[in-house]
Amino acid sequence: MEENQFSNFETQQKLPNATAVLVLGIISIVTCCCYGILGIITGIVALILAKKDTKLYNSNPAIYTNFSQIKTGKILAIIGISLSVLYLLINIYLFATIGVEGLEEMQQEWIRQIQENKS
Repeated sequence: MEENQFSNFETQQKLPNATAVLVLGIISIVTCCCYGILGIITGIVALILAKKDTKLYNSNPAIYTNFSQIKTGKILAIIGISLSVLYLLINIYLFATIGVEGLEEMQQEWIRQIQENKS
């Protein structure tokens, strides 16, 4: 019986893309403010890799040990995509209503206010 338990321990392995999914999920949240585009791209890549590893895990769950990383990375990717889409929509709305000149004026006004507060 001990030999059987030892052989099961030896055959257990990690899912190949688990760390990548987790890292890409984190990056998608961190980069959501890069006009939303980079966060969407990294989040979608994370979800594709997570889907691939989920299929691999479901084919034989007994031999894989780190499926929780896939689930966590998938949740982070979904959050990152949601934030990125929201930020992208806000940017589109601002460019459509205010325009580039209006955004530049707002930015200059903010800089003036910051300089006045420092003085």
